[in-house]
Amino acid sequence: MKNRIYYGAIVFLAVFGCLPLLDSSYAMRIGTFACMYAIMSVSWTVIGGFTGYPSFATAAFFGFGAYCGGMLINNGWPWFAAAGAAGVVAFVAALVLGIVLLRLRGHYFAIASLAVAEVLREVTNSATELTGGGMGLNIPVSVTGSNSVMDEASFFFWAMWALLLLTFIAVRMIQESKLGFGLICIKQNESAADMIGVNATIYKSLAFAFSGVFVAMAGALYAAWVHYIEPPDVFDILFAVKPIVMALLGGLGSPAGAVLGAFVFLGIEEMVWRNYLQIHSGVLGLLVVVLLLFLPNGMMSITKRLGLIGGRRG
Repeated sequence: MKNRIYYGAIVFLAVFGCLPLLDSSYAMRIGTFACMYAIMSVSWTVIGGFTGYPSFATAAFFGFGAYCGGMLINNGWPWFAAAGAAGVVAFVAALVLGIVLLRLRGHYFAIASLAVAEVLREVTNSATELTGGGMGLNIPVSVTGSNSVMDEASFFFWAMWALLLLTFIAVRMIQESKLGFGLICIKQNESAADMIGVNATIYKSLAFAFSGVFVAMAGALYAAWVHYIEPPDVFDILFAVKPIVMALLGGLGSPAGAVLGAFVFLGIEEMVWRNYLQIHSGVLGLLVVVLLLFLPNGMMSITKRLGLIGGRRG
């Protein structure tokens, strides 16, 4: 069943990669955001879904990657090298930070992880010479070298789509690896996991690092895409909350569910923005709560039920 869902998600992502054929700048924008949201949701699944630690650090990783990538591009780095460097630095920083933060559990860890984004926001605001401070950072360089809006939009869609595909495959490999088995053991009973030889500190820190590396790369791509970033934009607390909601909406602990949840969430968000502009936040929140109430195990539970029904009939 798991393999069918995995291969089905790969096929869906492959088909979704043909979106530029629609030749619509609006479709490109929505598609790029969908891929970016899915990267955040799938990445969060490693620490939140597999390990069971409620991390709110996604906003910190995204903002760090955006500023790191933006500054490197402004210093003449190619976009792919800047994105890769942002991911590597974020991985190492998260690995070290995780050793400290992951000694906390439950809501203590959640609060501490949320504070990381606020600390980075203040540092970014203060480091005016490097980051532009409250005035923001301009990234005027066009990575495509083209003046065509559609060429630029298609390029960044494919770049974000490729990163999503890489993220999904990597997280799936983690899930099926020894690391993934150890993380699931930690989620079920951390004390028992220690007794059977799982080094919980190292495993949790690796999970925290993997939950940040691809998000930071997405942040670097986002900075190159929009050409201008500022602390309230990239360290937005919603980037800490949305991945959790999307993962819960799709199915906690499932990379395919995280992708599904991200796409469904963005579709609902876009529909609400169009029809309820003045009260969009309230309507969006209400719809998400209703969905979670009726589907407490996420939308992937529908697939599992259908699979069970099909198995009985066979």
